[in-house]
Amino acid sequence: MTVEASAFAAEFLYREALYLDRRQWDAWLALYHEDAEFWVPAWKNEEEPTADPATEISLLYTAKRSELEDRVWRVRSGRSIASVPLPRTAHNVTNVLALEGRDGTLEVTSNWTIEVFNVKRRDEHVFYTRCEHLLVRAEQGWRIRRRKAILLNDTLPTMMDFYTI
Repeated sequence: MTVEASAFAAEFLYREALYLDRRQWDAWLALYHEDAEFWVPAWKNEEEPTADPATEISLLYTAKRSELEDRVWRVRSGRSIASVPLPRTAHNVTNVLALEGRDGTLEVTSNWTIEVFNVKRRDEHVFYTRCEHLLVRAEQGWRIRRRKAILLNDTLPTMMDFYTI
Protein backbone atom coordinates (compact mmCIF):
# COMPACT_ATOMS: atom_id res chain seq x y z
CA MET A 1 0.00 0.00 0.00
CA THR A 2 1.39 3.35 -0.94
CA VAL A 3 0.43 6.81 0.19
CA GLU A 4 0.22 7.88 -3.46
CA ALA A 5 -2.26 5.11 -4.32
CA SER A 6 -4.44 5.96 -1.32
CA ALA A 7 -4.36 9.69 -2.13
CA PHE A 8 -5.32 8.99 -5.74
CA ALA A 9 -8.11 6.63 -4.65
CA ALA A 10 -9.43 9.17 -2.14
CA GLU A 11 -9.66 11.89 -4.80
CA PHE A 12 -11.35 9.42 -7.16
CA LEU A 13 -13.98 8.52 -4.53
CA TYR A 14 -14.48 12.19 -3.61
CA ARG A 15 -15.26 12.83 -7.28
CA GLU A 16 -17.77 9.96 -7.32
CA ALA A 17 -19.47 11.42 -4.22
CA LEU A 18 -19.54 14.91 -5.73
CA TYR A 19 -21.14 13.68 -8.96
CA LEU A 20 -23.84 11.89 -6.98
CA ASP A 21 -24.60 14.94 -4.83
CA ARG A 22 -24.70 17.27 -7.85
CA ARG A 23 -26.76 14.77 -9.86
CA GLN A 24 -24.18 14.76 -12.61
CA TRP A 25 -25.32 11.33 -13.74
CA ASP A 26 -23.33 11.16 -16.99
CA ALA A 27 -20.08 12.06 -15.24
CA TRP A 28 -20.89 9.55 -12.49
CA LEU A 29 -21.63 6.77 -14.97
CA ALA A 30 -18.41 7.56 -16.83
CA LEU A 31 -16.46 6.51 -13.72
CA TYR A 32 -17.78 2.97 -14.15
CA HIS A 33 -16.33 0.25 -16.37
CA GLU A 34 -18.84 -1.26 -18.81
CA ASP A 35 -18.70 -4.54 -16.83
CA ALA A 36 -19.03 -2.82 -13.46
CA GLU A 37 -20.82 -4.59 -10.65
CA PHE A 38 -22.69 -2.38 -8.14
CA TRP A 39 -23.77 -4.30 -5.05
CA VAL A 40 -25.42 -3.54 -1.72
CA PRO A 41 -25.75 -6.89 0.08
CA ALA A 42 -28.48 -7.59 2.63
CA TRP A 43 -27.70 -9.02 6.05
CA LYS A 44 -27.99 -12.79 6.76
CA ASN A 45 -27.97 -12.12 10.48
CA GLU A 46 -26.63 -9.47 12.86
CA GLU A 47 -23.00 -10.31 12.05
CA GLU A 48 -22.83 -11.41 8.43
CA PRO A 49 -23.91 -9.83 5.13
CA THR A 50 -24.94 -11.98 2.20
CA ALA A 51 -22.01 -13.23 0.16
CA ASP A 52 -23.41 -14.05 -3.27
CA PRO A 53 -25.78 -11.76 -5.18
CA ALA A 54 -26.70 -14.62 -7.53
CA THR A 55 -28.09 -16.85 -4.77
CA GLU A 56 -28.86 -14.54 -1.84
CA ILE A 57 -30.92 -11.41 -1.27
CA SER A 58 -29.37 -8.02 -2.02
CA LEU A 59 -30.66 -4.55 -1.22
CA LEU A 60 -29.41 -3.46 -4.65
CA TYR A 61 -27.50 -5.29 -7.35
CA THR A 62 -26.51 -4.51 -10.92
CA ALA A 63 -24.14 -6.74 -12.87
CA LYS A 64 -22.99 -4.18 -15.45
CA ARG A 65 -22.98 -0.47 -16.15
CA SER A 66 -25.89 -0.65 -18.59
CA GLU A 67 -28.11 -1.64 -15.64
CA LEU A 68 -26.95 1.47 -13.77
CA GLU A 69 -27.70 3.48 -16.92
CA ASP A 70 -31.27 2.07 -16.83
CA ARG A 71 -31.67 3.23 -13.23
CA VAL A 72 -30.42 6.71 -14.17
CA TRP A 73 -32.84 6.79 -17.10
CA ARG A 74 -35.78 6.02 -14.77
CA VAL A 75 -34.73 8.84 -12.43
CA ARG A 76 -34.36 11.32 -15.30
CA SER A 77 -37.64 10.28 -16.91
CA GLY A 78 -39.68 10.83 -13.76
CA ARG A 79 -41.05 7.28 -14.07
CA SER A 80 -39.62 6.31 -10.70
CA ILE A 81 -42.33 7.65 -8.40
CA ALA A 82 -40.16 7.05 -5.33
CA SER A 83 -37.57 9.40 -6.85
CA VAL A 84 -39.87 12.37 -7.52
CA PRO A 85 -38.73 14.71 -6.24
CA LEU A 86 -35.20 13.45 -5.75
CA PRO A 87 -33.87 13.68 -2.21
CA ARG A 88 -30.99 16.00 -1.44
CA THR A 89 -27.81 14.15 -0.50
CA ALA A 90 -24.40 14.78 1.01
CA HIS A 91 -21.98 11.88 0.51
CA ASN A 92 -19.01 11.98 2.91
CA VAL A 93 -16.04 9.69 2.27
CA THR A 94 -13.44 8.82 4.92
CA ASN A 95 -10.75 6.27 5.85
CA VAL A 96 -9.72 5.62 2.26
CA LEU A 97 -6.98 3.02 1.87
CA ALA A 98 -5.79 1.51 -1.41
CA LEU A 99 -3.93 -1.73 -1.99
CA GLU A 100 -2.21 -2.10 -5.34
CA GLY A 101 -2.91 -5.44 -7.00
CA ARG A 102 -0.31 -7.38 -8.96
CA ASP A 103 -2.47 -6.99 -12.05
CA GLY A 104 -2.34 -3.17 -11.88
CA THR A 105 -5.68 -2.79 -10.13
CA LEU A 106 -6.43 -0.85 -6.97
CA GLU A 107 -8.48 -2.44 -4.21
CA VAL A 108 -9.90 0.42 -2.19
CA THR A 109 -11.68 0.37 1.16
CA SER A 110 -13.50 3.36 2.61
CA ASN A 111 -16.31 4.47 4.86
CA TRP A 112 -19.21 6.50 3.52
CA THR A 113 -21.82 8.50 5.39
CA ILE A 114 -24.71 9.63 3.23
CA GLU A 115 -26.98 12.30 4.64
CA VAL A 116 -30.36 12.25 2.90
CA PHE A 117 -33.13 14.85 3.05
CA ASN A 118 -36.43 13.57 1.65
CA VAL A 119 -38.05 16.65 0.12
CA LYS A 120 -41.47 15.01 -0.25
CA ARG A 121 -41.70 13.82 3.36
CA ARG A 122 -39.67 16.69 4.85
CA ASP A 123 -37.54 14.31 6.89
CA GLU A 124 -33.93 13.22 6.96
CA HIS A 125 -31.85 10.16 7.70
CA VAL A 126 -28.27 8.95 7.39
CA PHE A 127 -26.92 5.82 5.74
CA TYR A 128 -23.58 4.40 6.97
CA THR A 129 -21.60 2.13 4.67
CA ARG A 130 -18.31 0.34 4.43
CA CYS A 131 -17.35 0.36 0.77
CA GLU A 132 -15.04 -1.74 -1.33
CA HIS A 133 -14.12 -0.50 -4.80
CA LEU A 134 -12.05 -2.31 -7.40
CA LEU A 135 -10.48 0.24 -9.75
CA VAL A 136 -9.03 -0.87 -13.08
CA ARG A 137 -7.17 0.91 -15.85
CA ALA A 138 -9.12 1.37 -19.07
CA GLU A 139 -8.48 3.30 -22.29
CA GLN A 140 -10.30 6.30 -20.78
CA GLY A 141 -8.35 6.13 -17.49
CA TRP A 142 -9.23 4.54 -14.17
CA ARG A 143 -12.71 3.02 -13.88
CA ILE A 144 -14.74 1.29 -11.18
CA ARG A 145 -15.02 -2.41 -11.94
CA ARG A 146 -16.77 -3.32 -8.70
CA ARG A 147 -18.43 -1.34 -5.92
CA LYS A 148 -19.71 -3.14 -2.86
CA ALA A 149 -21.38 -1.02 -0.18
CA ILE A 150 -22.20 -2.79 3.06
CA LEU A 151 -25.03 -0.81 4.62
CA LEU A 152 -24.42 -0.81 8.37
CA ASN A 153 -27.79 0.67 9.36
CA ASP A 154 -29.93 -1.53 7.18
CA THR A 155 -33.29 -0.32 8.45
CA LEU A 156 -34.57 1.69 5.54
CA PRO A 157 -36.81 4.57 6.62
CA THR A 158 -37.67 5.28 2.99
CA MET A 159 -36.41 4.43 -0.49
CA MET A 160 -32.81 3.65 -1.27
CA ASP A 161 -31.22 3.72 -4.70
CA PHE A 162 -27.82 4.35 -6.30
CA TYR A 163 -27.96 8.08 -5.48
CA THR A 164 -28.53 7.55 -1.73
CA ILE A 165 -25.88 4.92 -1.09
